[in-house]
Amino acid sequence: MINPTVETSRQFYARLAGFTILFYMAAGATVVYLMNRATDAEGTVATLSRIAVHASDVRVAILLEILECFSALVLAVTLYGITRDENHELAMLALVCRVGEGVLGAIGIPRTMGLLWLANAGAAAGAPDVATTNAIGAFFLVPVQGALIGAPFFAVGSMIFSYLLLRGRIVPAALARLGMLASVLLVMGLPLQLAGFIKGPMTGYMWLPMIAYHVTLGLWLLIKGIPTLSRRQPA
Repeated sequence: MINPTVETSRQFYARLAGFTILFYMAAGATVVYLMNRATDAEGTVATLSRIAVHASDVRVAILLEILECFSALVLAVTLYGITRDENHELAMLALVCRVGEGVLGAIGIPRTMGLLWLANAGAAAGAPDVATTNAIGAFFLVPVQGALIGAPFFAVGSMIFSYLLLRGRIVPAALARLGMLASVLLVMGLPLQLAGFIKGPMTGYMWLPMIAYHVTLGLWLLIKGIPTLSRRQPA
């Protein structure tokens, strides 16, 4: 007999996961938009000047980045809660990967804060000279941030959770298979991107299947929930 309390918790985890997935994607897209608008200039000096003008955008981006990190932790726990009955060890590994994603994603926040400080320091007491400002600013503007370092952990966690969702028929099989394929593509591509073997538009194209998967998965979990343990048809 299925414990009604367990089923209620699993349905709550599913809907919370669906909401968090959609929020995570919206927050990430907003951060990219705000930071691109704040840094849309040529050269370190011009970029820092533009950041000073768009300081409010950068501050909002910092808050959203913090919320993104917490969202990764929420997804780690909720997705574990709805997949652990399929394979506890694999679900735990996926949880650890998603926790690692959230922790590593926080690495980029001090860099953003540093850029904001440099842009607003000017001639204030204790501010670095022009040469030092340019050197530090150029380092902070290097596009390898904590989010990209944490992305392979996201991809591995997503691949395992997608497999468990497919194995237990927790979501439609076609949706879970899309998640597995999208995750495998990132598992192979992201390390190559970090190592510098993949550059240019391809680094954006390889995320498209994952975006489609997460939008659909978030909506499905939020609206439909998941089947009860007694009604599932294991793969």
